[in-house]
Amino acid sequence: MILSMTGFGRAEGISNTRKISVEIKSLNSKSFDLNLKVPMRYKEKEYEIRKILNDSVMRGKVDCYINVENMSETNDVKINAELIMAYMEQLRAVSPATPEHELLKMAVKMPDAVSSKPDELEENEWDMLLGLIKEALVKFNEFRKTEGGILQQELSRNIQNIENYLSQVIPYEKIRLDAVKERYLKTLSEFQNIDETRFYQEMAYYTEKLDIQEEKVRLAQHLKYYEEVMQTEDFNGKKLGFIGQEIGREINTLGSKANHAEIQKLVVMMKDDLEKIKEQTLNVL
Repeated sequence: MILSMTGFGRAEGISNTRKISVEIKSLNSKSFDLNLKVPMRYKEKEYEIRKILNDSVMRGKVDCYINVENMSETNDVKINAELIMAYMEQLRAVSPATPEHELLKMAVKMPDAVSSKPDELEENEWDMLLGLIKEALVKFNEFRKTEGGILQQELSRNIQNIENYLSQVIPYEKIRLDAVKERYLKTLSEFQNIDETRFYQEMAYYTEKLDIQEEKVRLAQHLKYYEEVMQTEDFNGKKLGFIGQEIGREINTLGSKANHAEIQKLVVMMKDDLEKIKEQTLNVL
């Protein structure tokens, strides 16, 4: 079964007075490459979040954005007006010509001029965040499964195309060898004192050299194996990539041995489908 490396999942919920949202998306990559953005209040949990994502996503270029929004109308920020006024008086004494608004700007940046109530991460909020991450991952993996199904259909279509082109090679094989034999006979007829035994030895050598039976058999086996792995193994992207390389080698050898225009045309069409397979396989998990 195929899973795509392209995925998307989003979940959001409310814990006490905070609205939390989690968004996960990914593209293809040779390894696990995570870009995680979390608010400061969840920084202490970053390692745990990374591990959860790593275990579930496994491979791909992944972006995970966690956002928290305070929905409470109350404000925990406290402005220490008396301290700010004291700062301004001292600053005014040092620099009498400085405008009042400039003194205020400097004063509010002084220690303890503005303070906020410490806000620790509570257990129920962390549980909520964990639940949202898992919910987003479920949607993310469902997206991957759906995309993988579409990808598998396309890959199967390309594999079947190559199988069809391979079957079309068969009628040209005898014609191809007869044409080579005729060409050599025509050339040799221009010479005298031909050693027939040597001629047929040479013909046997070139016939064997041009024989594509082994390449056809191996190519058919690789195509069948590709289908089997695609349908029966999980997380098979890298393995399918290796099988695709073997398919390419047999097609290239077939092309170099073909020595026939129609077979060459079929090889070109095989290569076209193989390029599509290679490109699509890069997105298989």
